[in-house]
Amino acid sequence: MKVLLDTHAFLWWLSEGGARLSDRARELIASSSTQTLVSSASAYEIAAKVELGRLELPSSPTRYIPDRIALHGFAVLPIALEHALRAGGLPLIHRDPWDRMLVAQAQVEGVPIVTADPAIGRYDVETIW
Repeated sequence: MKVLLDTHAFLWWLSEGGARLSDRARELIASSSTQTLVSSASAYEIAAKVELGRLELPSSPTRYIPDRIALHGFAVLPIALEHALRAGGLPLIHRDPWDRMLVAQAQVEGVPIVTADPAIGRYDVETIW
């Protein structure tokens, strides 16, 4: 199974052993049969929040994010043209452009999103929590 992590799910997995994640989310991410995807949009969101002083990381985002993705065996989901066009055409259920990109990527790739955000579930996309 493939899953796409919402940015908060990725960060929560990295902190405190994922204690803030649901049991189901933790089990899926920890399973060797799950291919866990982290979007380039999440990397952008994290780096932007660090720059704005809204998030602290143990090291720079340019080091921390790729290191943690590799350490946990996750895969990066790049933003493709099709993702960008789909995101731009989504209804404004969610105002956050990063979350809209994740929804578009999940729709195009046909994968569920691991998220605690109920607004994401209002789109035509499978969510896991």
